[in-house]
Amino acid sequence: MHPLEHNLAIRRVSPWLVFHIASLATFLVSIDTTVLYVAFHSIAKSFPEANPTSIAWVMNAYTIVYATCLIPAGGLADRYGRKRIFMVGVALFILASVLCGLSPNIHTLIAARVVQAIGASFLGPAALSLILEAFSKDKRAIVVGAWGATGALAAALGPAVGAWIVDSWGWEWAFYINAPLGIYCLFMGIKTLNESSNPASHLRFDLIGMLLIIAAISAITSSLIEYKNYLNQPHIPMLMGGSGLGLLVLFVYWCKKTSNPLVDLNLFQNRTYRAVNIAALFFSTAFATMFFSFFFLMTKIWGYSLPQAGLAMMVGPATVVPTALWGGRIASRYGHKMVLVAGCLIFSTSSIWYLSEITAIPDYLWACLPGQLISGIGVGLVMPSLSGAAVHDLPQKDYAIGSAINQAIRQIGTVLGVAITVSILVKSAVNLDDFHLLYTIQFLLVITSAIFVSYVNTRQS
Repeated sequence: MHPLEHNLAIRRVSPWLVFHIASLATFLVSIDTTVLYVAFHSIAKSFPEANPTSIAWVMNAYTIVYATCLIPAGGLADRYGRKRIFMVGVALFILASVLCGLSPNIHTLIAARVVQAIGASFLGPAALSLILEAFSKDKRAIVVGAWGATGALAAALGPAVGAWIVDSWGWEWAFYINAPLGIYCLFMGIKTLNESSNPASHLRFDLIGMLLIIAAISAITSSLIEYKNYLNQPHIPMLMGGSGLGLLVLFVYWCKKTSNPLVDLNLFQNRTYRAVNIAALFFSTAFATMFFSFFFLMTKIWGYSLPQAGLAMMVGPATVVPTALWGGRIASRYGHKMVLVAGCLIFSTSSIWYLSEITAIPDYLWACLPGQLISGIGVGLVMPSLSGAAVHDLPQKDYAIGSAINQAIRQIGTVLGVAITVSILVKSAVNLDDFHLLYTIQFLLVITSAIFVSYVNTRQS
């Protein structure tokens, strides 16, 4: 094709069509996470030989591998083509989803989840890069807000749809449902997406770095989950946690010394990028504890059925969608700092509300609904703005890798949040004091996030 004809062909593809395809694939990844929060107890019943720690690793193995593979996947997308890597990621995600549903035991399910995580890591950074490439810079804050709203919509639909699917057909169908939508993304992507790449992009495939970070996060997570099993031998979980922290320090040292590190620490010389990622770690941890603990409260304390709990959970995430769109417009005009600080402070008030109003007596309209609305507004302001602020000042060549590191850190926060929740709530008898402890932890985590996002400055760029 003549270069001019090629350029005209690229212009004919609507940016919003690119957004539609990329966001739908991202929607699949997001909804799969929220569905598993609902399916935790159903999976445990299907595999009676598995202990709660093993069930937790169905979620955490996925999240840790996803977080780790996001970074080289971002480089792969930049170097070998965003469309190509996106298509490979979608295909792998579909295949692994089917394998998850067919798993005969917990170990096979965990292994299939690892494969699914690799597919998700391929499509995630590539999807955002395709979207950023399709829109002009002055539209990106709004578009990133809309992209974040897609994840929020998945979070809103995931509990209700997932609870109904799991309750009606079994947890396996929470994975099978990915196949038809994924096939649609493949067909439309192959047909309409334009390829874009940066062949000169530096590919970061650091196997030693990947193994170090996986081992570090796994050790820290295990220490959180396992501590209650070693109350008479506290030195064992302490040794696990200490080993994890030591491996984390070793990982940072390795990234400084090696010529091709998994994480480019030079990106963190930018104060905004550094502050955003630290805040993302704390906020994502708080969000995971809030989201996961909700189902324990509804089913274990208030006695709701699984579908009832799923419906009850819809309000908060549904609030995220319009808030994310509104927050993106504010961020595009005034910068991300104001939106992020306000969102963190608003979310923190939901923790205070739950701490003061949640009792053993079911009272959804007064004790739960206001807290959901408040937290939904907070999440809608913070989550998309974290993504937008992270890539705002990066050069175009670093979009994928910068976004991948940010998403990886958020996923690590999710792993820590799940571990904290499992360590406190997964036991024979759950009581209100356990939830009060979680709400206090949430509040402290989000206030810490608010402190760090106060250093964000995207207004001058």
